[in-house]
Amino acid sequence: MPHPDLTLTPAGPALAPRYRDRRTAVPSSPAAAHPPRNSYLRLFTVPGARGFVVGNLIARLPMGMFGVSAVIMIAAAYDSYALAGGVTATGMAAGALTAPWIARLVDRYGQARIAVPATAYAVLGHLVLLLCVHEKAPVWALFATTALTATSPNTGGMSRARWAHLLKGDRDALHTANAFEQATDELCFMLGPVVAALLCATLFPEAGTLVGAALFLTGVLIFAAQRSTEPPVSPRTAAGSPLRVPGMAPLLAVFLATGAVFGSMEVVTVAYVDGPVAGPVLALQAAGSCAAGLLYGRAHRTVRLRTCLAAMAVLMTMPLLAASTGSLLALAAGLLLAGMATAPTMVTGMGLVQRLTPASQLNEGMTLAVTALLGGIAAGSATGGWAADHAPFASFGFLVPATAAAAALALCAATKVGSRA
Repeated sequence: MPHPDLTLTPAGPALAPRYRDRRTAVPSSPAAAHPPRNSYLRLFTVPGARGFVVGNLIARLPMGMFGVSAVIMIAAAYDSYALAGGVTATGMAAGALTAPWIARLVDRYGQARIAVPATAYAVLGHLVLLLCVHEKAPVWALFATTALTATSPNTGGMSRARWAHLLKGDRDALHTANAFEQATDELCFMLGPVVAALLCATLFPEAGTLVGAALFLTGVLIFAAQRSTEPPVSPRTAAGSPLRVPGMAPLLAVFLATGAVFGSMEVVTVAYVDGPVAGPVLALQAAGSCAAGLLYGRAHRTVRLRTCLAAMAVLMTMPLLAASTGSLLALAAGLLLAGMATAPTMVTGMGLVQRLTPASQLNEGMTLAVTALLGGIAAGSATGGWAADHAPFASFGFLVPATAAAAALALCAATKVGSRA
């Protein structure tokens, strides 16, 4: 990764000529000679970018499908949402534990060599879980088989690693690419549950898991086949875990608190709305984040993480104020505004991870950030659920995400994370 003080080339017409010298580059074309002015369209003039983006998009959509599909599938067979929630939480916890190890293998041996067998094994786990549910196997078997899905590679992290490799030395273009990736995350986690619920409701309860598994494996195979854009494997070093990099541990603590914002907001919103419109209302937060992320990606400069977190701390009070009015429309507007701070914060945070982590450990560093987020989401979900159950008034639960956002800002300020970014 480039150092912050390096002179950077603009994210413009310089992109295409830079790649003509690569052994893997495709021949130049009129489009490459005259790249589009739109910063996002310029990303796709990079040779090979379209192929790995399409494959990664197909592979990433199921990440928003598997959880909802498993809940519907298990609840339909065992008539217990508590069991469904426990099984999916077990799978998430197992994935959080194994993800950094999978990412370390990816860094050491290459994306295609590790991601394909790891995905195949995870897909097998989803199919075994489906069979266990279909045959109404003992409850312990569900918990045991869901752990088999824990080998899923961090597809978003691998895609960001490719951009970091291809756009090395061009921070403007890399900033745009990171914003595109974050918007893609938001889109997949917004559409995934809707697609899963539709499949399970219109076909059969196991349909969401079946389609998700097929898409996951297909997407990773397409992604891995794009060998020209795969980052080279770096020589093995004795650098140890990225956790030892100065500034990484405090940054992960900020990610943990930020994850608590996301987890608690989802639970308290569902509890507050308590009806079929909960999903569409909650999706407005992801829509606001997606739109803000795309706008932020077109900016010519980034802002400090502390500034992003300050904006998040302020905007996360909007749902609280809106919920206190008792108006569902006001809450929807408040969630839309709150979501607008999410993507810029994540783009800036992931950019810091990329700059702090050695290039030879980039997948592992970004996966550690995702693991911290998942831990925060789990803690936030539990805290938000408790607040919703014991709320002295209807809007009380929205204090949790607002408090978590303030905590993330306080951690960032106290540890001076990204003060030089």
